[in-house]
Amino acid sequence: MAQKKNPHLKIVQPPQDLEDIKKQTGKLRREKIRKILIVAVLIILAVCGTYLLLKNQSYGQARTAAGYENNTSDSNRYVHFAKGIVRYSRDGVVFLNKKNEEQWIQPVQLQNPIIDVCEEAFAVADSGGNSIFVFTEDGLKGEIETTLPIEKITVSDQGIVSAILKNESSPKIMSYDATGNILVEQQITMSSLGYPAALDLSDDGKMLAVSYLYTEGTSLKSRVIYYNFGEEGQEKTDNQVTSDVYEDTVMAEIFFMGNSRSVAVSDHSFVIYKGKEVPEKEKEVEIRQEIRSVFHSDKYIGFILLNQDKSGYELRLYNRSGEQILNREIEGEYSNVKIDGDEIILYDGSRCCIVTVTGIIKYQNDLDVEILEIFRAAGLNRYYVMSTDELRVIYLTK
Repeated sequence: MAQKKNPHLKIVQPPQDLEDIKKQTGKLRREKIRKILIVAVLIILAVCGTYLLLKNQSYGQARTAAGYENNTSDSNRYVHFAKGIVRYSRDGVVFLNKKNEEQWIQPVQLQNPIIDVCEEAFAVADSGGNSIFVFTEDGLKGEIETTLPIEKITVSDQGIVSAILKNESSPKIMSYDATGNILVEQQITMSSLGYPAALDLSDDGKMLAVSYLYTEGTSLKSRVIYYNFGEEGQEKTDNQVTSDVYEDTVMAEIFFMGNSRSVAVSDHSFVIYKGKEVPEKEKEVEIRQEIRSVFHSDKYIGFILLNQDKSGYELRLYNRSGEQILNREIEGEYSNVKIDGDEIILYDGSRCCIVTVTGIIKYQNDLDVEILEIFRAAGLNRYYVMSTDELRVIYLTK
């Protein structure tokens, strides 16, 4: 009996060679990868969009996510440092973790404690006294005793401390290592230099910037001097590598933004210096309003200014190059202002205002607790708020 043929059956021709198989396989693989990449990019865009939307909108409420109590004295002061919080007072220095638990305690006796904080070290001194204590996250690194009363201090990451020591006729600027050994002693001749008004050390401790005030006839002047303690300054007189004079100007503040950039702030302007070994004036920016306070990070220079034509204050922000990137009005007066990442945090009593560097008022309300320190926490719109006896973790909500 004859077998019937199936018209739907086709004979599959074998591929011509192995190269055709590789090309087909590669094409399928590339197509699969392209689809995966498209899906991944869409997911990333959706996540980033959601993040930016939540980060850059305004919130009216702050709720408590966690609270950690620790009954202490009302005279304590607080500052954020490393992975915790420094609590300091006339009786001692304590390092707290982010659950308000004491990690170490260092008893000290200070009549008027002042503090300066760097990334890896901080120093606490007795203003008007003779004691300076240098700390790291692990505890006391060294103690320094001065021969003259302390007026101001600055500390580097290595624990090097420079201090202005009071003396009516001839003040001194002393630089010490963390264990109290004298590194540099600078006797100030007021008739030639003036009186030191402000100072700051670079993070690596190799450069010291000092602002001096002096009078010439009836004119008040400022002199900005940079001292290089490295090789570049060894052959210079008193290690001076830069010296500039400013007429009719009070340079009341000076600070570094990293090791190669620094800023001197006067009563009507600020000057940006650039250079790691020999700083040179890069730009001067005039500010035609009364400066109420100055704050900064390694990326930004900020000012709270008094409005000229109406009541209230103005928040102004510049980048490292001196270009204005933010200018907006602020309601109310705040005694404390700081910049934390890309946010400016203002607070006074229980009132708090948070502004992004793009100018969005993220939060402005009352936290119902006396704010002694506040800084950002891990996560979106979360913050640590330290009061007298409690550390709260709050989050912003509508």
